[in-house]
Amino acid sequence: MTAREHYTPGPANVARVRKDGENWALVLVRELRHSPEKVWQALTDPAHLSEWAPFEADASLGTAGTTVRLTTVGAPTRHVTETIVTRADAPRVLEYKWGDADMRWELEDFGGGTRLTLWTSIRRAYISMGAAGWHICFDVLDHLLSGTPIGRIVGPEAMKFGGWQRLNAEYARQFGIETPNR
Repeated sequence: MTAREHYTPGPANVARVRKDGENWALVLVRELRHSPEKVWQALTDPAHLSEWAPFEADASLGTAGTTVRLTTVGAPTRHVTETIVTRADAPRVLEYKWGDADMRWELEDFGGGTRLTLWTSIRRAYISMGAAGWHICFDVLDHLLSGTPIGRIVGPEAMKFGGWQRLNAEYARQFGIETPNR
């Protein structure tokens, strides 16, 4: 059996929402056993992103002012957006847009590892789905950084994954919304 066959996501405890009227932000926090420098590389390097993130990047996200094309993985039709990295303070803060979603990554030293926080804007109708998807991405990232990669689980593939369905329902309850189904 592979590590992926043994993988089951933990409880829905890494995400919360911030509401400001119709504007919603999804905030995910994960403590990793790896240094901020190692996590930074996984967040910015296209080769690392292709192992865990829900998009492909055609260039490094590690330098402010860089234009990068992000291609969504698993979209029904090819979905490519162009972004400019607006902030890249290695290895602490990374900011850019993915489509119309603001993405802010914060890394802080934490007990010999890194506390990783993602702030992203998201439409209310998709907030529990986004939380479930990013939760799994963070798990895949942790496995990758630990040297036991399980392979990217994103998009429609993630939605067929039993753990995603459970996380989607748990996050919907926590956020006080109906469980969205696709």
